[in-house]
Amino acid sequence: MLKKREGGFTLIELVITITVMTIMTMGIIPLVKLSVKRQKEQQLRDALREVRTAIDEFHRDTVGSTCPTPTAGVVDPRSKVMISDCTIFGVDNPDHYPPDLDILVSGVNVVPRPIFAGVPQTSTKKKVYLRSIPIDPITGKAEWELSSCYDSPGSGSWGGENVFDVRSKSKDTAMNGEKYSDW
Repeated sequence: MLKKREGGFTLIELVITITVMTIMTMGIIPLVKLSVKRQKEQQLRDALREVRTAIDEFHRDTVGSTCPTPTAGVVDPRSKVMISDCTIFGVDNPDHYPPDLDILVSGVNVVPRPIFAGVPQTSTKKKVYLRSIPIDPITGKAEWELSSCYDSPGSGSWGGENVFDVRSKSKDTAMNGEKYSDW
């Protein structure tokens, strides 16, 4: 008499299944880690671009301003206002870059440029360049390495006169082999 086989798996089938699942999982984990690192690097690029754009826009709005040492130059057509609050610039900052990152968040008083006819010159408004200081996705903190336009390239220390550029404080290496702090 032959016995009918009852439903279920044999021990060898279970061992093979678990082995295959383990091999597949071991192959996926590095891919997931790589994907997370790639996402953080893109977020870092976006954060750096956001802050650098705000710094450039701030500086653009100082061209032709009425501050004691006005920044000379051609007015950028994208700049519809100019900074009227000259007290934010110290004597050691004649180039009129932002004195710190917080001023980009708190905002400055601006007036319309005189080239826009029909706009009264006395209407002062507050312009905010950043909603908040972005978080560095690599370090997880809203702290950045700052450099002044008077600092020597690669000096690694901030002179404190103004904020010309920002970099990540992370000393880790990116997927392309560069240091995040060199971006």
